Amino acid sequence: IVRWRRELGTEAYIPQRFPDNRIVSSKYTFWNFVPKNLFEQFRRIANFYFLIIFLVQLIIDTPTSPVTSGLPLLFVITVTAIKQGYEDWLRHKADNAMNQCPVHFIQHGKLVRKQSRKLRVGDIVMVKEDETFPCDLIFLSSSRGDGTCFVTTASLDGESSHKTYYAVQDTKAFHNEQEIDALHATIECEQPQPDLYNLQRIKEITEYNNLVNSAFMKLLYFAIFSKTSCLISGVAIYTGMETKMALNYQAKSQKRSAVEKSMNVFLIVYLCILISKALINTVLKYVWQSEPFRDEPWYNQKTEPERKRNLFLRAFTDFLAFMVLFNYIIPVSMYVTVEMQKFLGSYFLTWDEEMFDEDTGEGPLVNTSDLNEELGQIEYVFTDKTGTLTENNMEFIECCIEGHVYVPHVICNGQVLHDSTEIEICKPLFNTEELFFRALCLCHTVQVKDDDSVDGLKKSQLSRRSCIYISSSPDEVALVEGIQRYVCNWEGLRTLCVAYKKLTAEEYSNAQKLLQNAKLALQDREKKLAEVYEKIERDFILLGATAVEDRLQEKAADTIEALQKAGIKVWVLTGDKMETAAATCYACKLFRRNTQILELTTKKIEEQSLHDVQDGSSGNYRELFLEICRNCSAVLCCRMAPLQKAQIVKLIKLSKEHPITLAIGDGANDVSMILEAHVGIGIIGKEGRQAARNSDYAIPKFKHLKKMLLVHGHFYYVRISELVQYFFYKNVCFIFPQFLYQFFCGFSQQTLYDTAYLTLYNISFTSLPILLYGLMEQHVSADTLKREPSLYRDVAKNALLRWRAFIYWTFLGVFDAVVFFFGAYLLYDNTVVTSNGQMFGNWTFGTLVFTVLVFTVTLKLALDTHYWTWINHFMIWGSLVFYIIFSLLWGGIIWPFLNYQRMYYVFMQMLSSGPAWLGIILLITVSLLPDVLKKVLCRQLWPTATERIQVKIFFIVKLVFCITNL
Repeated sequence: IVRWRRELGTEAYIPQRFPDNRIVSSKYTFWNFVPKNLFEQFRRIANFYFLIIFLVQLIIDTPTSPVTSGLPLLFVITVTAIKQGYEDWLRHKADNAMNQCPVHFIQHGKLVRKQSRKLRVGDIVMVKEDETFPCDLIFLSSSRGDGTCFVTTASLDGESSHKTYYAVQDTKAFHNEQEIDALHATIECEQPQPDLYNLQRIKEITEYNNLVNSAFMKLLYFAIFSKTSCLISGVAIYTGMETKMALNYQAKSQKRSAVEKSMNVFLIVYLCILISKALINTVLKYVWQSEPFRDEPWYNQKTEPERKRNLFLRAFTDFLAFMVLFNYIIPVSMYVTVEMQKFLGSYFLTWDEEMFDEDTGEGPLVNTSDLNEELGQIEYVFTDKTGTLTENNMEFIECCIEGHVYVPHVICNGQVLHDSTEIEICKPLFNTEELFFRALCLCHTVQVKDDDSVDGLKKSQLSRRSCIYISSSPDEVALVEGIQRYVCNWEGLRTLCVAYKKLTAEEYSNAQKLLQNAKLALQDREKKLAEVYEKIERDFILLGATAVEDRLQEKAADTIEALQKAGIKVWVLTGDKMETAAATCYACKLFRRNTQILELTTKKIEEQSLHDVQDGSSGNYRELFLEICRNCSAVLCCRMAPLQKAQIVKLIKLSKEHPITLAIGDGANDVSMILEAHVGIGIIGKEGRQAARNSDYAIPKFKHLKKMLLVHGHFYYVRISELVQYFFYKNVCFIFPQFLYQFFCGFSQQTLYDTAYLTLYNISFTSLPILLYGLMEQHVSADTLKREPSLYRDVAKNALLRWRAFIYWTFLGVFDAVVFFFGAYLLYDNTVVTSNGQMFGNWTFGTLVFTVLVFTVTLKLALDTHYWTWINHFMIWGSLVFYIIFSLLWGGIIWPFLNYQRMYYVFMQMLSSGPAWLGIILLITVSLLPDVLKKVLCRQLWPTATERIQVKIFFIVKLVFCITNL
């Protein structure tokens, strides 16, 4: 174990040794944004591919201009960088708000204020009432005479109840700045540890004055992001990213949705198709040129250097040229459209008035929009209990003392005083001389002696019982059974059993020594403490028990029931004891009265983490645990530390099915699992913002999770899935005619479309309609999705992006491309189409194909649209009008900045032909017919659950309309 020496007092502090108190949750800085963002963007297959294509166009002679690849790539990179930079700027803003919070500390005997980020190890901090601790502190003194303070840890673990802590005995009498500043001491402690609940990590505090050492002073309290109800002083020992809370944060990894992963796989498939096309055309070109009159026709003789060029070098150059010619099959603009759809679509979530909470005055927050569609694919929900499922508002219900039950009144010296709303157990109840008083709340032990000095010790969670009955004296059997009976009737309440034991002075001294030695052990401390407690904690006299209630949040049960109907498994991960947590699970309908309960517990203290187990037999236990839990309808995990919560999430996430997971919590102890899950949701609680700041999304209450997943998540997934498939489809339609054209131009790498059309097809002519579709499409109404949670299953497990759907869209694109090309070819080959008897030229033929293409893919999107608004109409029909106007201007005006203008008068010439008009209408109809037939047949023969609901709603609306007319 590594030990650090830390000096109290600014004079002895060496700032280079320890980190400052800066908290960082952002990804970028001002200096690394450009290189880091570019690196992340070019890790995407499409971006890296188009960069290579752009460089190839710059290096060799290619059939298309570098502008056709460079401009869309620059547009994609710029828009994506702006979006990600803006989202990271919001994280910087949140970090700065925390790092710049004012902190009061003692310097040269005076109280000085500075920013939290400037706090250093060894600084003595003054924390006022209702302030949050800026770092991990040792509690030195309090404004209360007895050296105590009351602390809430709601920002840490969701617990809003006040907990009492005690100052170090040797320093609790220091009440002003001068006395505290006069203290000079060395704190010897371990290397920073992530264990939140172990308060015994400090070995000793050795006070020295004039270089003379005094006795050891014992550490009693370790403060972690909490609030106090009085003025206290404490010395900073762990700061910034070394605090226990920061060490419990999982490393932030780049989360990628299932849709994005599918996109990458599809891009690899299309890349293979692209390479195959280029390879086929390269081989066929040299087969075609094997005849001398084809290799060097009389009108295109080669120069002598061209004849002497290496054959393999020429073939490789031609292969790259074909790659450039067909590269548009990989839609780089799809990424920028997806980014814009995610970014703009996230505002629909933040604008949702139903998810606005009147009590807190806040609505949902989107910290990252990259995972919007993942909200529609959740298979497991891991939720905290206190403050997430419950209101985190403790209300005293009753207590049982020596067999008598008391309701909320004041109890003092055994007397009940009415007309009061508080309970207070006063000191005169017992003679505290030579008394060892034990009050066990889950696993806490307290010692009380005649001078009221208190040494609070937190024991290993795995080594303690959740009940004190078996430690009680055998003579108190009747009393124990009576109290136990009352406690069992307190279903769903938090219970606290209180017992005591009298010790002689000698027994007390021996117990104190045993505990001191075990506490200071640097090896096997937990095991030694457990052994000491087992020796001491016997034959207690049971006094009674108390019960408080943490009420269930509004509509928490309805939310869980809806999630289960949607096919989502809900797990509760909590640090509470099993009885309390199980009662909450029954109350929120996670467990039913007829549910068969299977309890799994461990008897091995050493085996604290499923994640850390390495040996083969324990590995088998882990697999067995996983197999059992996967077959359960609901799972409750109790007594969980923050990292254990994350490990459970990781265990499920990496299982063979690789399910999509969501973690939701309100406290800082939930941050690890929030970061570990595919999607992390933070509750914007009354206390603390750690969970909300480190989450992907934040909502005011647990009940809002229902609409977030079943409505917004469902819409997000359906919209982006259609967007992705449509992009691949329209690019196959776009580039496959280019491939077919090479068979009719001697594989000369001649382009079928003009450069302007190549550049603007994805950027202007077909981008806005699909973007609006991706933002506004509703195949069913939001009310229907809330009323029918089972519809969530209709798109589960990435149903709309499976291989079957991908192959259908691809073959539909190939079919339409064949219709475009050969339909135009037959029209071109057999008809004199202009008024003066001229036939179509090369660019007119390409323009005819391109016109049919633009109209077909746009009308295909119109056929798929269910939710029509004026914006959809404007974008769909407006994009077609824009294409026509652009073509008229592009070919109707002589542009002075162009060296040549091969499209001059081409579009007007095509429109002046009656057969061309007829051909365009006929080809569009033939192209759309198979998709229309498929939709009709599938809806009639194999309707999905969504389509059945659509039909039902249609008939209901029609019936209401008819009744209204009557």
